[in-house]
Amino acid sequence: MTSPDSLPSAADASAHGPATATPPALLLVEDDALLSSTLCSVFSAEGLAVTHLADGAAALARLATHHDHGFALIVLDLNLPGASGLEILAALRQHDRQTPVLILTARGAIEDRVRGLDLGADDYLAKPFVLDELEARVRALLRRHATLQASQQPAPSPGIAPRLTLGSLTFEPLNARFLLADAPLALPPREQRLLGCLIQHAGEPVDKARLTREAFGEEEAVGDNAIEVYVHRLRKRLEGSDVNLRTIRGLGYLLEQTTDGSA
Repeated sequence: MTSPDSLPSAADASAHGPATATPPALLLVEDDALLSSTLCSVFSAEGLAVTHLADGAAALARLATHHDHGFALIVLDLNLPGASGLEILAALRQHDRQTPVLILTARGAIEDRVRGLDLGADDYLAKPFVLDELEARVRALLRRHATLQASQQPAPSPGIAPRLTLGSLTFEPLNARFLLADAPLALPPREQRLLGCLIQHAGEPVDKARLTREAFGEEEAVGDNAIEVYVHRLRKRLEGSDVNLRTIRGLGYLLEQTTDGSA
């Protein structure tokens, strides 16, 4: 399967002279033999160097102990023999916060998806899925990872305000703390970064690309599915307050104060 923005294949490289760079390395952890064979063929056709592991214990040993594993992307099934995908992900994130991870989940396993995102997965895809969508998500994560790797210096930080307030929601950037109606609002790290970006742009819609770039771009790749889940969870956390997080079709997400005290 190809598309205009597919990664160059080995054949393409040879047609234009000797290769100047090694292909990105992808680790596929999936125990379904038929699906694994299909995905290995698809990823190889996309110009990726694919390593396949079918056993969760083998993947856990590889990723938990090898700090320099060499993979640009990991596609990880959650239901595996030997060790679950969530165990593997948790072990990886103990020492590697940058390598993007795309998890594959059962269609109805919403709790597993949320748990995976909380543990540091960058995107997810529910089975059964369309191969074209999987390819697109893989390309997006690889592009973001390549941008991260190429960035040698952190972006200059703008002046940090000591306190940002929107209705009953307060953000203290220097302390990395949110308050809602004067009570601490405990958030997982990614939700906190996302809400921090939104409150800095309060009153104006922020599109998904900008939100991803400003909240996560300097540190890790985050998929569109993950952003949608985080926004949904933030919206639930703000329910009943005078602050609302709205989706504006075609423009992005808008954090605003409501006039009637309800969201």
